[in-house]
Amino acid sequence: MRSRLTAGLLAAIAAAGIITGSMVETGLPVPLSQWLFIAIALPFPALGWLLAVRRPLVPYGWLLLTTAVCLGLGALAAGAAFGLAPAMGWAAVPGAMLFAVYYGLNSIFIPLLFPEGRPPSRRWRPVAWLGAAAIAVHAGGLALLGPLPWREDAPPPPVAAAMTALGQSVAWLVALIVLVGLVVRWRRSGQAERGQYAWMVAGASANLAAFVALTVFLIGGHIGWGVAGLAVGIGSLPAAVAVAIARHRLLDIRIGIRGSRLLLVFDMRPTVGEVLSSLGSALDDSPEPVELLGRLAAAVRTALNTTWAAVRLADGTRVVAGNEEGPAALAVPVRGGLGQLECGPRDHGGLTAEDRRLVEALAVPAGLAIQSERLAARLVNAQEAERRRIERNIHDGVQQQLVALIAGLELARATGGGPQLLAELREQARQTLADLRELAAGIHPSALGQGGLVEAVEERCARLPVPTKVSAGEGMRAARFPDEVEGAMYFTVSEAVANALKHARATRIEVRLAREDGRLHATVADDGGGFDPEATARRGLATLSDRLDALGGRLEVTSEKGKGTRMAAWVPVDG
Repeated sequence: MRSRLTAGLLAAIAAAGIITGSMVETGLPVPLSQWLFIAIALPFPALGWLLAVRRPLVPYGWLLLTTAVCLGLGALAAGAAFGLAPAMGWAAVPGAMLFAVYYGLNSIFIPLLFPEGRPPSRRWRPVAWLGAAAIAVHAGGLALLGPLPWREDAPPPPVAAAMTALGQSVAWLVALIVLVGLVVRWRRSGQAERGQYAWMVAGASANLAAFVALTVFLIGGHIGWGVAGLAVGIGSLPAAVAVAIARHRLLDIRIGIRGSRLLLVFDMRPTVGEVLSSLGSALDDSPEPVELLGRLAAAVRTALNTTWAAVRLADGTRVVAGNEEGPAALAVPVRGGLGQLECGPRDHGGLTAEDRRLVEALAVPAGLAIQSERLAARLVNAQEAERRRIERNIHDGVQQQLVALIAGLELARATGGGPQLLAELREQARQTLADLRELAAGIHPSALGQGGLVEAVEERCARLPVPTKVSAGEGMRAARFPDEVEGAMYFTVSEAVANALKHARATRIEVRLAREDGRLHATVADDGGGFDPEATARRGLATLSDRLDALGGRLEVTSEKGKGTRMAAWVPVDG
């Protein structure tokens, strides 16, 4: 928003200076020549505003705006000096200085920094510094000359005249060097950029020739031809930039006709903020991990207007949007080593530094999307493993017991089974029922659904062979939470106490449940042998950690050999 306001203010200052200066210089009615000057000069601030607003991180638009402001304020000062003389005669000095700066920026820096507002390479930096020095010397000499049009009988100061001549001559020389370099860049450019550079070469050539002709004609007293040269010099470069936008998608800004109403619209690449906003909505609506990564790749491709874009995961998985052909033109890693974003070549033009910044901004939601995909994949795998475990337990345990029970009943019916056989079958049926209840408790304990989390944990710990203390915070016993929250916390505690018995050989376990600061906490501590968390795989707890992550919570395990283990888990809960 701040860049839009700044660009609008600068464009308004330039436009107001151009219009007001032209009107003040001649008074009303404004002659046709002044209207022509206004029409030729106004595209300058308009183009600068367009590029600065749509590409605020690209300096070229701001360069055009700065040049336009110098033109507008120079025109205003010159108009006041001529139209309101002699009262405003002093304004000729700042007007001449602003025109000198405008000429230098227009002839040297607009061609040199085309199209991104940066020198083509480090080798051009001395040329830029020389051009800036020439502009400063030219403007300084004009300042020392003073308002000479009203002192024609007084000779100009020698130092001022020398500075003016030297600054202007060096500026012409630097402009010629920049033009030659621009021609070289045009000849070496690819097919997509060649059209842009061709128009800039034409505009820079016309601009340099026009200002040289302007100086020659004014010295020779040919005012009419001088004015014509001024018009060409002012309008040539804005015209080149406008054509590069309209026909060759300069900085990905395009102009076209939309619909049958023949409306002139700007079909422009979205800004970083716009891409992130639309991407956030797209990711929120993506239920499947693969679809989520696909939408991310599509967003990158659309934002950069490339032939293809891809999201590559650290495990080698790739999701591609578009028709992948050839190597990646740009690859940006996602933080945390989770993967990287890859982009193919652009349909028109090459990828720029701003494109890299945009992809780097998209790497943040990309990291979140990849984390979500990996978490979802682990949860799916864990659910499948749990399903196989239950299936195996039923097949190897309860199913075999039921088969044996049925066989026993058939034997009792065939032999008229006595009391001892019936007693054995009854005991076998009770054991099968107990095993079924134990299996069901492993899926979802009945105490959890009926009595809540505290009661289910107490029932689980009551069956442990070592002393186990369960404590609950105030109000916890009567509190109920969503099923997924209670289930995740119950199985986390259950896995922690099971590990304490099987691996740590604990002789005492303490379990605490509490609700604090909008979080449900569960802590399990034992006095077992402990372990090194960094060197020990935690298969069961890793699955539960993913389950808690999916609920927005976290699982932390601290342990040290010989000093026991402490497991702390929490999930967010309402109020």
